[in-house]
Amino acid sequence: MFLQIFVTLLFPTLIFSLNQEGLYLHNVKLGFDDPDSVLSNWNEHDETPCNWFGITCDQTTRSVTSLDLANANVAGPFPSLLCRLKKLRYISLYNNAVNSTLPEDFSGCESLEHLDLAQNFLVGTLPASLPELPNLKYLDLGGNNFTGDIPSSFGSFRQLEVLGLVGNLLDGTIPAFLGNISTLKQLNLSYNPFSTGQIPPELGNLTNLEVLWLSDCNLVGEVPDTLGRLKKIVDLDLAVNYLDGPIPSWLTELTSAEQIELYNNSFTGELPANGWSKMTALRRLDVSMNRVTGTVPRELCELPLESLNLYENQMFGELPQGIANSPNLYELRLFHNRFNGSLPKDLGKNSPLLWIDVSENKFSGEIPENLCGKGFLEELLMIDNVLTGEIPASLSECRSLLRVRLAHNQLSGDVPAGFWGLPHLSLLELVDNSLSGDIAKTIASASNLSALILSKNKFSGPIPEEIGSLENLLDFVGNDNQFSGALPASLVMLGQLGRLDLHNNELNGELPSGIHSLKRLNELNLANNYLSGAIPKEIGGLSVLNYLDLSGNQFTGKIPMELQNLKLNQLNLSNNDLSGDIPPLYAKEMYRSSFLGNAGLCGDIEGLCEGTAEGKTAGYVWLLRLLFTLAGLVFVVGVVWFYWKYKNFKKAKMAIDKSKWTLMSFHKLGFNEYEILDALDEDNLIGSGASGKVYKVVLSKGDTVAVKKILRNTKITDESSDIEKGSIQDDGFEAEVETLGKIRHKNIVKLWCCCTTRDCKLLVYEYMPNGSLGDLLHSSKSGLLDWPMRYKIAMDAAEGLSYLHHDCAPPIVHRDVKSNNILLDGDFGARVADFGVAKAVDANAKGIKSMSVIAGSCGYIAPEYAYTLRVNEKSDTYSFGVVILELVTGKRPVDPEFGEKDLVKWVCSTLDQKGVDHVIDPKHDSCFKEEICKVLNIGLLCTSPLPINRPSMRRVVKMLQEVGAGNLPKAASKDGKLTPYYYEEASDQGSVA
Repeated sequence: MFLQIFVTLLFPTLIFSLNQEGLYLHNVKLGFDDPDSVLSNWNEHDETPCNWFGITCDQTTRSVTSLDLANANVAGPFPSLLCRLKKLRYISLYNNAVNSTLPEDFSGCESLEHLDLAQNFLVGTLPASLPELPNLKYLDLGGNNFTGDIPSSFGSFRQLEVLGLVGNLLDGTIPAFLGNISTLKQLNLSYNPFSTGQIPPELGNLTNLEVLWLSDCNLVGEVPDTLGRLKKIVDLDLAVNYLDGPIPSWLTELTSAEQIELYNNSFTGELPANGWSKMTALRRLDVSMNRVTGTVPRELCELPLESLNLYENQMFGELPQGIANSPNLYELRLFHNRFNGSLPKDLGKNSPLLWIDVSENKFSGEIPENLCGKGFLEELLMIDNVLTGEIPASLSECRSLLRVRLAHNQLSGDVPAGFWGLPHLSLLELVDNSLSGDIAKTIASASNLSALILSKNKFSGPIPEEIGSLENLLDFVGNDNQFSGALPASLVMLGQLGRLDLHNNELNGELPSGIHSLKRLNELNLANNYLSGAIPKEIGGLSVLNYLDLSGNQFTGKIPMELQNLKLNQLNLSNNDLSGDIPPLYAKEMYRSSFLGNAGLCGDIEGLCEGTAEGKTAGYVWLLRLLFTLAGLVFVVGVVWFYWKYKNFKKAKMAIDKSKWTLMSFHKLGFNEYEILDALDEDNLIGSGASGKVYKVVLSKGDTVAVKKILRNTKITDESSDIEKGSIQDDGFEAEVETLGKIRHKNIVKLWCCCTTRDCKLLVYEYMPNGSLGDLLHSSKSGLLDWPMRYKIAMDAAEGLSYLHHDCAPPIVHRDVKSNNILLDGDFGARVADFGVAKAVDANAKGIKSMSVIAGSCGYIAPEYAYTLRVNEKSDTYSFGVVILELVTGKRPVDPEFGEKDLVKWVCSTLDQKGVDHVIDPKHDSCFKEEICKVLNIGLLCTSPLPINRPSMRRVVKMLQEVGAGNLPKAASKDGKLTPYYYEEASDQGSVA
């Protein structure tokens, strides 16, 4: 008794200790990285784990029955210890960073009913033993990186109701044996790179199925009639495939269906004419982006639809009036068809319309008065129709409007005053109508307006001073109208303005002072007005201006020399009253047309000057030429003498040091270190940076190599940014040698050897005659890179990165992917280079590897890397996505033109506000537009803010290959559908899906 009391007092934890299940869970905690400390109350001094975060226990036995760590931001390998919790029925690690393979043996988890590991970083093949779990009803492994086939054992689940494999890297075809899981209610296989194949007819055996998601699964052929047996189906999604043939007639027999998604396929024929009246549950139908013909069935439009998408087909006829009676309709998109007739008069009167797009049809008549009847309308898009009449006055009360595009119609009359001042409106496009009147002063209330596009109308009167209060305005385009008076002085307050185009109007007076405030102005076109006075010198301070057209006005005086500071793609000052000398930069024949029609101008362009001055200056010209020739001879002789002395000195110095060099080769060499050392003189210098210099060395056998000379104790920084890559001790030499010394791939730059002494290190690479992609793409030689060449470069670089991520053991993360680190050989083949900050990521290590300092360059760094220093392959994917955007846009990753944005944000905002034509590099041939758009979509996918949404580089390679082969489905528009998870999450929150 005394001994028991003594032990209790001395070692209390031996009496009140954590039970066995708690010990297992505590070991699970030790295996996780937990940056948010969500597991902080998992205390080993507790008696049981039942009060721990995410843990639920049986009230009677106190056994652990549930582990729910969804969205907890934990990282590490899957904890196989969980299968020792014999009563555990529920496991959810949804949306974390679990990053290992799954164990092959789940035999200890006999009680498990619910397993949710979606949205993690799991790799490897699907465990074939999962169907052995007798009670498993819910299995979701979506949003990971599983590869290989679906195991044949998956056809033998006993009670499974939900199988989710969305968004992995599974290949093979969709197996027929999935039709054996008779208990299934949800089958979600979307967004996997399956081999091309048909929908297995056996899936029609799943008569309990409520959800079938097979979007983006490389499906071909017709939809099997057996799917008509799925009478309980609620959500059928076959979108983004290559399915063809007619829309199945049995579709109208699916009377339980609420949502049917068939968009982005190759369906032909007409929609079923009859039977829609039985589908009283149907709320969302999307058959867009196919080749469907015929009219819209009247019965379909009498259903209480919420969303109807029929855009990009070949449909015709009138839109049935019944669609206006739907009490739930929030989305109607019919653009790019051949519909005609009037829009239903009461459209929007009874419906909470959010988005309507009927552009590119032949609709006529007036815009329905009650489109915003419920006060929710955000997007009104009716471009390119035959609409007439005035803009309804009721729309001036529609304060919810965000985007209005009514271009290319026959609208007339004055725009309602309140319409100009809608407070949330960001885009107002009224191009090519017959609208008249002036811009109302109420425009001051349109505080969110970023694009005001009014071209080719009959607007008149002065531009109001109130326009200067629109601090978010990016584009003001009002050419081909009848605007008069002076430009408002407040115009210079538009600090975000990128384009000002008011050519072909009746404007007069001088340009407002303070125009230098328009720091982001990219295009200024005021041609063919009555503007006068001098051209302000301030224009020369607009650093991003590249389009300047002031022709056809009454400007006088000299052309400011400050215009030479601009980097202009277009300059036109013709047909004014300018005089004096043309600035030397522009006094060239190529600019002749820019100055015609100015009688007083003079320069070296033949025909622009009077000939009287030529005789007076001829003698001076010859004298100057003689003096320059003599000076040049003296300079050349001096340089030759200095070079001879310098070279002898270098040879003598190198001869002394040669014996101290150590050579390490990684390939069979046809040269030695002495041949390299003899060539390291300034004549062969081709580049230099913070870490040293790069030389081009032509060897005795005619081969050429590039030699990077790194001095000891140098500090590597990226010259394009202020982000440090290393410390004074880390010059990147070891990383380059460690990485490139063992890599063999056609798209990774080859490291021949390295040479070292105590004070200097040399890295000898294969020579890339066309330099780096960044230097070429952003220089005057960018014209060499047509679209096929740019696509090939993207393909090569992607294959190189895919090799690093998927074929190296352990995987290698480059950490500094950018266009300047993609080198081009003589045939413009691309090689990934500069591995000075590369890191190997051990797949078996705990969590995502954290770095002590950020590596990379501004504009390329993934958001999560910059915030957390946690690095994985998805960080490289983001950087590669930026390179794709560079190739598509021709723009740098950061540029003063973008303001505080980088290239990714600029592309996204420009796409939304202006469309794809304002994003694509104008140097691209328009015949490649479709392919360029597909590659652009890949770039946007790679630069997704969330790493889990970025594809692996292996997937990127496959997507690029599909673009090149012309097999990629048509890219969904930015207003298109989202991942099926979007609808699930949105419905959980009670929002409109």
